[in-house]
Amino acid sequence: MKIEQIYTGCIAQAAYYLESNGEAAIFDPLREVQPYLDRAQKDNAKIKYVFETHFHADFVSGHLDLANKSGGEIVYGPTANPEFKAIIAIDNQEFKVGNYTVKAIHTPGHTLESTCYLLIDENGKHYGIITGDTLFIGDVGRPDLAQALVDDLTQEKLAGYLFDSLRNKIMPLADDLIVYPSHGAGSACGKNMSKETTDTLGNQKRTNYALRADMTKEEFTKELLDGLGAPPAYFPQNVMMNIKGYDSLDSIIHKSNIGLSPREFEAVANQGDIVILDVRHENDFVKAHIPNSIFIGIQGNFAPWVGSMLRDVNQKLLLVIPEGREEETITRLSRVGFDHVLGYLKDGIEAWKKAGFETDSIHSISPEEFANEINAKSIVVDARKPGEYEAEHVENAINLPLDNINDNFQSIPKGDDFYLHCAGGYRSVIMASILKSRGIHNIINVEKGMSGIKQTTVSCTKFECPSTKK
Repeated sequence: MKIEQIYTGCIAQAAYYLESNGEAAIFDPLREVQPYLDRAQKDNAKIKYVFETHFHADFVSGHLDLANKSGGEIVYGPTANPEFKAIIAIDNQEFKVGNYTVKAIHTPGHTLESTCYLLIDENGKHYGIITGDTLFIGDVGRPDLAQALVDDLTQEKLAGYLFDSLRNKIMPLADDLIVYPSHGAGSACGKNMSKETTDTLGNQKRTNYALRADMTKEEFTKELLDGLGAPPAYFPQNVMMNIKGYDSLDSIIHKSNIGLSPREFEAVANQGDIVILDVRHENDFVKAHIPNSIFIGIQGNFAPWVGSMLRDVNQKLLLVIPEGREEETITRLSRVGFDHVLGYLKDGIEAWKKAGFETDSIHSISPEEFANEINAKSIVVDARKPGEYEAEHVENAINLPLDNINDNFQSIPKGDDFYLHCAGGYRSVIMASILKSRGIHNIINVEKGMSGIKQTTVSCTKFECPSTKK
């Protein structure tokens, strides 16, 4: 069977391309649809269907643009109610793609409309199943993203639906079936996803905690909800964009890809309620940046961090971008629904300085300097996630995860300087930029984060640092 996974690592998302006998289907496309059109053209195939497993929360899907450009029909599962033309499949409805058959299997739980697509080859053999967010490798989809859309719908109810869907619809299928999920490790749509992005269903039955044969519904619900933090604030907004529709990516790029001189940039910034987003490398940002700008580097998990930190997809943005990456930045912002870019600083921070405008910096030190400076009275803030902190952390460090900084702002140490670090130096600079934009400047950033600290003589707890082993 000709099925290809098209994986986008920065948002841990998998789309799929299926082709047979000159007909093609795309499953869960990203918003930039040209790669799918190019892939079909390479096979001299026509895109017949655009299948969606559910209304996505973590990204804005490309179903509308792809359908408009390819002529393919959009397909959702039962109970979906989009505000645009689409086929709403009934449970077990079959669709022909060349000599292949795609069977829609309604699997509510992650969301009410969640649907898996069973792939059947030309000989009638069940080859694979595209599971969306119903079943991941090592995990299942969180059941708390759709409850706000329906009255009296709780995460406990959805967890119960998911238990039934897995037991009655997925687990009875053959062990040699290949599982093709929509996400891998790093996605906020689950909590225990593997770095692997495909597996056999049989191996998942053996290794995935959520597929244990002896598990009761109550046990499943408890384990699924245990440790499940609040979803990122932008998730419900992405869901509504996927339901209601959105402007085409072409129009977003056309209106946003505008270079502004420093004086034009300043004039727009002074109009109020505009965030200056600097996407350069953290090492460049700490040296010089526009005062009150927010750093989220494009080299990291850029779009999810933008969504988590800025929260509101309607936020107006001005960008500071590495030269040549303007369209890429605008496109990646659009993946999570941030469509209101007003332009970027032409010729970058150097042009800003040459025009005589003020810059700011972040006090940043090496791990070795940190080791020499730290003492029993030092305040250390660890910006990593709780699991990272629990595995190994600097003794007496305070864990204030970047994910929750908007809600835990009052917990930031006031007065004396404090050291701030993460795992590798990316998240700590995001946090430092947010704190500085809110008037907190008593920050000393530790470069290279925990990966650098572990190579020094700093004492860590839980696991012994390599440098202190005897």
